[in-house]
Amino acid sequence: MAECCISNKRYTYIHDNKWGSEAADMHHIVVRKSRTKGFLVYLSALLVLANAFHLFLVKDGSIAITFWTFGLNVVLVKLLLQKPVEKESVIVMPAFGVQLETHYASGKIIRRFVPIDRILKPVLLECVTPVTCYWSLSFIVRGEAKLMLVFKELRPPVKMLVPIWKALCAATGSEGSLDTLTDDGPTPGT
Repeated sequence: MAECCISNKRYTYIHDNKWGSEAADMHHIVVRKSRTKGFLVYLSALLVLANAFHLFLVKDGSIAITFWTFGLNVVLVKLLLQKPVEKESVIVMPAFGVQLETHYASGKIIRRFVPIDRILKPVLLECVTPVTCYWSLSFIVRGEAKLMLVFKELRPPVKMLVPIWKALCAATGSEGSLDTLTDDGPTPGT
């Protein structure tokens, strides 16, 4: 039974609590389907076929231009179909640990399990690059030199990450406090 859902134009957050509150707490970030991307894939495939027929039918035309457009169309189709992720899930089992799942459109599922006693603290970070700014959810893991990303492929907004972060803080027993910047300065949140 899904308890709460948050949606925007790219992602949908679903909080699913099966088997009672103590057994497993599931959080899913689902990628919303884009009609534009599907249209571009079909258009690119059509262009590749048109270029193939052009190569076959026209013998005395500019072969170099045809090969270049054929190659560019193949690269475009490959980029549009490259590793499409359908959803990423966080399954919190307070007695055992956290299972992280990535579901691909091809049907492939990658699962990672982190025992609860190895998680020192879940952290919510703001990542700033020269081009963009986004939020990420990570674990500080005992015995690891680097942070472990919870969502490897997707970049959901912070309003979807906060409920997952709070559930992880409750499961690991670490204190979670958000510092929000107001006009008066940093104020501890809940």
